[in-house]
Amino acid sequence: MKQRENIRNIAIIAHVDHGKTTLVDKLLHQSGTFRTNEHVEERAMDSNAIEKERGITILAKNTALQYGDTRINILDTPGHADFGGEVERIMKMVDGVLLVVDSYEGCMPQTRFVLKKALEQNLKPIVVVNKIDKPSARPSEVVDEVVDLLIDLGADEEQLEFPVIYASAINGTASLDADPANQQENMTDLFTAIIDYIPAPIDNSDEGLQFQVTMLDYNDYLGRVGIGRVFRGSIEVGQPVALMKLDGSVKQFRVTKLFGFLGLKRVEIQRAISGDIIAISGMEEINVGETVCPLDNQEPLPILRIDEPTLQMTFSVNNSPFAGREGKFVTSRKIEERLRAQLETDVSLRVDNTDSPDAWVVSGRGELHLSILIENMRREGFELQVSKPEVIVKEIDGVRSEPVERVQIDVPDEYTGAIMESVGERKGEMLNMVNNGNGQVRLEFLVPARGLIGYTTEFMTQTRGYGIINHTFDSYQPLLEGRVGGRRQGVLVSMENGKASQYGIMQVEDRGIIFVDPGAEVYEGMIVGEHTRENDITVNITKIKQMTNMRSANKDQTVTMKKPKIMSLEESLEYLNDDELCEITPSSIRLRKKILDKNERERIEKKKKIATQG
Repeated sequence: MKQRENIRNIAIIAHVDHGKTTLVDKLLHQSGTFRTNEHVEERAMDSNAIEKERGITILAKNTALQYGDTRINILDTPGHADFGGEVERIMKMVDGVLLVVDSYEGCMPQTRFVLKKALEQNLKPIVVVNKIDKPSARPSEVVDEVVDLLIDLGADEEQLEFPVIYASAINGTASLDADPANQQENMTDLFTAIIDYIPAPIDNSDEGLQFQVTMLDYNDYLGRVGIGRVFRGSIEVGQPVALMKLDGSVKQFRVTKLFGFLGLKRVEIQRAISGDIIAISGMEEINVGETVCPLDNQEPLPILRIDEPTLQMTFSVNNSPFAGREGKFVTSRKIEERLRAQLETDVSLRVDNTDSPDAWVVSGRGELHLSILIENMRREGFELQVSKPEVIVKEIDGVRSEPVERVQIDVPDEYTGAIMESVGERKGEMLNMVNNGNGQVRLEFLVPARGLIGYTTEFMTQTRGYGIINHTFDSYQPLLEGRVGGRRQGVLVSMENGKASQYGIMQVEDRGIIFVDPGAEVYEGMIVGEHTRENDITVNITKIKQMTNMRSANKDQTVTMKKPKIMSLEESLEYLNDDELCEITPSSIRLRKKILDKNERERIEKKKKIATQG
């Protein structure tokens, strides 16, 4: 069968922070794709502001470079399991993968996750052991770990015969030798491995067209843009084609524009043939997984499976006493429009209406997935409130089942006992324990996903910040009875509207940890701190000291106040209990009770107690 020898399609897969986006940068630079005078930022593929800040890839990106006579299409995939839907679809577009593994950390949960997706598509891996210049590098053990992982995931003999490249992406060097002293000055060895080892796409451009959409983009001028691979045949601008919809219907349209990729740019092209990765515009209602065919030869490709959401939250219009003060978009119409717009490009998200016109149930792949949507919305000027994240329970063969995560924990050995106890309390089942011999222990568990909500903060406190926790979706298992995880401490709730005063805060400091600074505006029902005990109490932190002339002038100045605990968006979401909400505006994140009035809360609590006793 004829192949297109001048093209290679590869995906780069790795765990978070193992250096794949940096590696793509260096490959782009060294291939001569950028002009010598062109300014390119570091980690150029991470284009979104949150991606740049956090150093994570959220959305799959594609680029292409020209190396000699060969065009190499590269897809940079997210390493985080919350964006698994992206990874799975990318695997359909390529013929091989670069598996990037940190030379010290080795195989991590997301390495397992992304590699499993690649093997399911029968893709050939090239293993890149990155950060070889680290003093703590252990390359040979890491390669053994990769082999064990491949065997564990059921790789065939051909997939196990993988080439290994040892690289330092940050320095732009690579070599076939594990000794860091023998690194070549460039990445030629890696380019050669890609061209020699990754199969070229089959050239069947004389057959009927099949183009499948794997990613969506949106552009104000072009509308929806479908990105995908031409699997068969050819396509050109102006051609009338049929779009095979997911529901079985067929829509006809004319291709208005085609784009190829080179570097970070989209390049307008007139024609594309099998093996090319392109973007196509002209069809408003194009969706992920749909196939574009000729009008007279309508053969759709198999529909792409998209990871189901495992976590849901209720998004609602902000109705706190401070509603409408800080946000630009506050109405239910604006929030709903924004959530519907997100569905245009985010295929793992679901938005369902509720009985209330001001609330929606938003389901996603995990806390990170949903918190990034919320963070983007607040940066755009939205104001809203959200409920505690809850796992989605499914009926499987008549049994109520919940998502279970595979958790990998790396900690100094003195913390192992505390971690095993705390994970055990969250119904975690231990799978494995490996002592790395350098004072570090690696623990593996299966833990119900609801047990992990809010666990990160506790984990960081327990390990004094020295621990590393990673988790990825494993499977659905029968629902465990009883409470799993959740916050144990009660909260301090403001009983007044007004400004928090230094005097008021100092009066309640010994009751727990305070969340607000002096001068911060608070309202009745707002959570202003964490109680040292399990029950909630109402406090007055707006209290002002009555001034008399009996006190010495400098007495108050000698008292020092503890710093308040300021929580990030993720920490705030994890912190919530069932009867609480998180109020989110462009400039503030506040925690509050769903029912602000203290007497009303107590009445409902009494009713609940009577109901459970009765």
